[in-house]
Amino acid sequence: MNTMTFQQGRRRPRQRGIALIEAMIGVLIFAFGVLGLIGLQAAMTRAQTNAKFRADAANLASDLVALIQTDSLANMKQYSKASCGSYPRCKEWRTKVKSVLPAAEDPDVAVDAGASKVDITISWQQGSDKNQYQTVLVWQP
Repeated sequence: MNTMTFQQGRRRPRQRGIALIEAMIGVLIFAFGVLGLIGLQAAMTRAQTNAKFRADAANLASDLVALIQTDSLANMKQYSKASCGSYPRCKEWRTKVKSVLPAAEDPDVAVDAGASKVDITISWQQGSDKNQYQTVLVWQP
């Protein structure tokens, strides 16, 4: 017969506060995850806004190209940066550029009537970033 002896004086040590520590670590990991998602959302919003303004600049340049192509070739020089303010069609387009793009500068339109070439540069500032869209129109009449 086997007899089992129990030791009366020894008890198992209690684990106190371990669940609280585990919960705090879990909350900390969750908080870092949420901060990461917030940063990602901010970066996506910034990129989406930048893409929208670039698309707007491309559309505005296309608008000017359409204005030039539907006008007489004799008026082509009226679209240059120096003459744009006095020519109604170009002045209206320039006003539209300034209303659509944030902190837009006067668009730089260089016209070379002899080569039938128009170089359009649209610049704007978005926060601390300076952005620019440039396109060249060349056609043979």
